[in-house]
Amino acid sequence: MTETPILLPEAKADVAEAYLWYEEQSLGLGMEFLRCIETALLAIERTPLGYATIHESYRRSLVRRFPFAIFFEFAPDQNRCIVYSVFHCSQDPEKWRSRLPIPK
Repeated sequence: MTETPILLPEAKADVAEAYLWYEEQSLGLGMEFLRCIETALLAIERTPLGYATIHESYRRSLVRRFPFAIFFEFAPDQNRCIVYSVFHCSQDPEKWRSRLPIPK
């Protein structure tokens, strides 16, 4: 088990934007979205290495019920996960890739 995943400000903004959109569609749907995000983050916290590496050292978790993916990196030496993007799957993949740190 790792520390609670750290959401970067851009990832928090992704969640907030999606929450507002879903609440506008149907009252309470935004809260269901947040519950699904929380469930996904708890699963990442429990088993960060249980997710496939999809780009260099970055991993992806799909969110139940909603077309979103959480892109994160697990740093085993620090025992923490950093979430770079909470990404709607219909968007251009360059959007989440552009948020990843430049390799050193």
